[in-house]
Amino acid sequence: MIITRRSFVATTAGALVVPGFAGRALAQGLPVLKKKDKYKIGFAQTESNNPWRLAQTQSMRDEAAKRGWQLVYTDAAGSAAKQVADVRSMIAQRVDVILLAPREEKPLVPAVMEAKKAGIPLFCIDRSVDREAAKPGRDYIAFIGSDFVQEGHMAAEAFAKAVNGKAKIIELQGSVGASPANDRMKGFKEGIAKFPEMQIVASQSGDFARDKGRQVFETLYQAHPDATALYGHNDEMTMGAIAAMEAAGKTPGKDIMIVSIDGTKDGAQAVADGKIAVLVECNPHFGPKAFDAVVAYANGEKIPEWVVNTDRLFTKDNIASYLPEAF
Repeated sequence: MIITRRSFVATTAGALVVPGFAGRALAQGLPVLKKKDKYKIGFAQTESNNPWRLAQTQSMRDEAAKRGWQLVYTDAAGSAAKQVADVRSMIAQRVDVILLAPREEKPLVPAVMEAKKAGIPLFCIDRSVDREAAKPGRDYIAFIGSDFVQEGHMAAEAFAKAVNGKAKIIELQGSVGASPANDRMKGFKEGIAKFPEMQIVASQSGDFARDKGRQVFETLYQAHPDATALYGHNDEMTMGAIAAMEAAGKTPGKDIMIVSIDGTKDGAQAVADGKIAVLVECNPHFGPKAFDAVVAYANGEKIPEWVVNTDRLFTKDNIASYLPEAF
């Protein structure tokens, strides 16, 4: 299933070759990328503390090796300030293109604008920056990633069926200020609004981390022992919460119903084991799509402002076919 959200969303497969596009891009202030056999690509990763990030990084490395391109890799270790410095280092190294996975929406805007000023094309990967301050197609080439609001909608719709439209939900949010956390929260709230007996009784950031998710869930569940469900913005936090449930003598999938987003091996296995009722995939394999977009841009093709990554939905009925490819 390819998710659509706005009229400008399309895939690189549908990109059109536009004669003179490079000239128009220059006129609009977008950097022009010369056609070359090999490129020096900067990939500014936000952190490497979970399976999703590791899978994303490996996808980039594999694709660079496959094409014989040079990959300049940095890890911001969860720091927006370091990630800004990482991008500045790539600019100083004169990479051909920057692929940026922004830690947060607002703090990374200066880095995006500095790349534009330096004449280096930049793509936002998996997360976007504040669209009011920096716009795709104007200040950077494009956003390549999932529709996080739609992920929230998918999670809410499928979960409502699983709990018959009744639940008192604890929500474990992702990192404060990150676009997936903002959008997954928005999409899920919109989705459950149609079900009056589904309510979020507590919501707090677990920073997309397993141990933090465990700690936050313990605290929230102690304050709301009548909670019957968990919505985790990613599998790592969800798995931490499952550990907390089991330590408290509760049975995940029975005493507390669970919906999660990502598609890690642990998350997929928890679906197979009946602990997670609904799992929405967030595909981390960006290498092929991101590198194809670089080539398309160099060829003068019109790149959509949003290049959509494909996501799927899993329950116990269809998880078996996905388990072998889970990351």
